[in-house]
Amino acid sequence: MLDKVDIKVKAGDGGDGSVSMRREKFVPFGGPDGGDGGQGGDVIVRADSCVSTMTFFHNKRLYKAENAGAGQRQKMHGKNGDDLILTVPLGTVVQVRDENEDLVALADLAEPGQQVVAARGGKGGRGNFHFATSTNQTPRLAEKGVPGEEKDIVLELKLIADVGIIGYPNVGKSSLLGAATAANPKIADYAFTTLEPMLGMVETAKERFVLCEIPGLIEGAHMGKGLGHDFLRHAVRTRVLIHLLDGASPSPADDMIAVNNELSLFDASLSRKAQIVVINKIDRPEVKKRKAELKKLFKGAGINVRFVSAATGEGVKELMDEVLALLGKYPKAQKLQEAPVPVLYPKGREINFSVEEQDGAWVVHSPELERLVAGSEIRDPEVRRQLGNRISRPSIRHILERSGVKPGDKLRVGDFEWIW
Repeated sequence: MLDKVDIKVKAGDGGDGSVSMRREKFVPFGGPDGGDGGQGGDVIVRADSCVSTMTFFHNKRLYKAENAGAGQRQKMHGKNGDDLILTVPLGTVVQVRDENEDLVALADLAEPGQQVVAARGGKGGRGNFHFATSTNQTPRLAEKGVPGEEKDIVLELKLIADVGIIGYPNVGKSSLLGAATAANPKIADYAFTTLEPMLGMVETAKERFVLCEIPGLIEGAHMGKGLGHDFLRHAVRTRVLIHLLDGASPSPADDMIAVNNELSLFDASLSRKAQIVVINKIDRPEVKKRKAELKKLFKGAGINVRFVSAATGEGVKELMDEVLALLGKYPKAQKLQEAPVPVLYPKGREINFSVEEQDGAWVVHSPELERLVAGSEIRDPEVRRQLGNRISRPSIRHILERSGVKPGDKLRVGDFEWIW
């Protein structure tokens, strides 16, 4: 079962703004009519109850949304890029890697239809009609579209189950799941029979709940030994744990302690979950002989142990009734803490930029100006003149001079160079 994938997502780039002039007959002074570029498509991760695994992501690493179209003449807006929707199973936690390669929870998709935007599409560039002024009535400037976000995200599936069955391999977890539900897990007399978590629905006279088998727990599971490291995460969402022990084991008490140690080392919250300790294989004669001894041993530790036979079904119904009663005392697990949604406040039209000296020239860093240079034909002398006038506005001139720029110095914005 593929339940954790590390992929890269790339949102669509915004479309470029257009440079165009009206040329209709009998419209001698039509002016600029270049349209804006479209909005790039988002990458959206959406939970779908019809999806049960993430094998779709096994053979592909990069997922890209559609780029937007460029603006057109007559102020026609460019086509918006289509969103890319990645469907994942319920219980998928979406995490994003930050600059320090640390994982930050972006969303916990626990309900059908829940979704999160993993990467936002780029904004479209403005067409040349936005740059018309009383002193520049034929602007030949347009903005290039903003590139879409590119992120490394981790999709981690944590199955949503009310009750989890834990225990050493070959203690009868699959048999108990099969006896209590309509699930049909693989059952055999050797360790690690179950290679992926199995779910089943327990139906009682009053209510029903989801039962999950957590396979592969052995000593050292929290460090990756056996299969436990891959599947312990599925126990995090459970409300109650059935700790199944093998009655034929030399020391069921030691087995219980070892498994509980693995739970606490993997996630401290797992060790605090309510547990029902159950000894299996009571149908075997050697286990029946030990019943009184085992009951006394666990009672001395303050544990009221239960006895069942998953093979014959003895005690299984009574166990499920007890589990249902215990579930009523514990609310459903809270969703994982998600990253706060940023609040965006409208900003003025002030151009944010910085200036630094490099190789005898002053380099201006400004996303807006760089997009303007990239979206315009800077080989055209008229375009260069208009760019120079725009960068020489009083608000920008003041900051440049305060930074140390003097007349005769060389300035550079992207591929555009001029003498101040």
